[in-house]
Amino acid sequence: MTKFANVLKRWEHKELSAQEAGELLGCSERQFRRWRRRYDEEGVGGLVDRRLGRASVRRVPVDKIVWMIGEYRTRHMGWNVKHFHEYLRRQYGFEWGYTWTKRQLQSAGLVDRARTRGAHRRKRPRKPCVGMMLHQDGSRFEWLEGAPALDLIITMDDATGEIYSAFLIEEEGTISTFRALLEVFTTRGLPSSLYTDRGSHYFLTPKAGEAVCKEQLTQVGRALAHLGIEHIPAYSPQARGRSERMFGTLQGRLPQELALAGINDMAEANRYIREVYLPMHNAQFARPPQIAEESAFVAVCDPASLVDILCIEQERVVARDNTVAYEGRCLQLPESSARAHYVKARVKVREHPDGTLAVFYGPRCLARYRAQEEAIVLAPTTPSVTPCSPPSRTLRAAFGGGLRPSLTAAARGVTQPGQVGTKKRPSDRTKKLTSKKELQVAAISA
Repeated sequence: MTKFANVLKRWEHKELSAQEAGELLGCSERQFRRWRRRYDEEGVGGLVDRRLGRASVRRVPVDKIVWMIGEYRTRHMGWNVKHFHEYLRRQYGFEWGYTWTKRQLQSAGLVDRARTRGAHRRKRPRKPCVGMMLHQDGSRFEWLEGAPALDLIITMDDATGEIYSAFLIEEEGTISTFRALLEVFTTRGLPSSLYTDRGSHYFLTPKAGEAVCKEQLTQVGRALAHLGIEHIPAYSPQARGRSERMFGTLQGRLPQELALAGINDMAEANRYIREVYLPMHNAQFARPPQIAEESAFVAVCDPASLVDILCIEQERVVARDNTVAYEGRCLQLPESSARAHYVKARVKVREHPDGTLAVFYGPRCLARYRAQEEAIVLAPTTPSVTPCSPPSRTLRAAFGGGLRPSLTAAARGVTQPGQVGTKKRPSDRTKKLTSKKELQVAAISA
């Protein structure tokens, strides 16, 4: 009021024009003339903002506010405001903004105010095109309502933030890693590099806190080296910031979506994540790459060949009964036209992510199996396999078969059956008579 009176006085003394007076008051020339006219008619009261005490035409109806707060309190308690606001817009066509929604929930005491952010850190620039780097990580969390904590394994692209694979599993490990890589490599192709933490199934770390060993490879390292994919270790959570922030988003959204859908089974949850949640998540959070015309993915000519690469591979020696022992299971090798048997041969047993097994001798696949406990489903269907060597004398004697007849005549001069074992031979026994005198004595006795 004092400032307006001072400017008005200078205008009356013709020190200022109406336009200059409006600029000093922060309004237009027309508005200054309105205020001058009201001041002359009503005095100081005429300068009061006439909008005070009047409801805004854009004001949200009270019943809408009550409905929104009740919806959050009854069905969406614990959701973050951004997720809740997006859900209202998607399901009910909610018209009001995110900031207004957040203030209403904070005023009702349902949402806490955000804490002050920490110091700014410069993020690593994204890769320019897809397929140059993939992130893979796991997060243990109570993803299903009323169920114990599970591991969520995600594989995402660094360039776009798009999640290519995501599924729940009881415990993260080598099998879960191969399962995720097989899904991505089969559909997308081979990337240039894979960025992971230093978990024991990814790298061998001789001493905690120090660099990983690049010479002694794990099963995952062996498979990636075979495919020519660079494996990059992360040495701090901050280095994995992109995947860590993604898990923060997923932990604030995915459990609520699964609970709202009434899903508490892991298999059903994985189906929902694959078919419903991932397309919706990628459509909202994925961003276009800097170079959209190019892709660093290399197409795989034979995707089926990846099954025998992305697997656990261990060496075994075939036993005398032509079987291979693996993890408490006995794998019977079938008959082969290539050779009579594989006794004492070094073979490789490959365990695939789907639980099937395969036995390889060099590049040749001898057999494939699907194990359920100890029963082999895809084992050879023949009742038995031809033994690799005839049974021993002890076994034949035990089954009443007697001793095997000799293929050659007994040595001359032997008067009793030869002993088998550690007993010494009779002193008058010989295998070969070489002396002329001994030959004569033998002829006379005959």
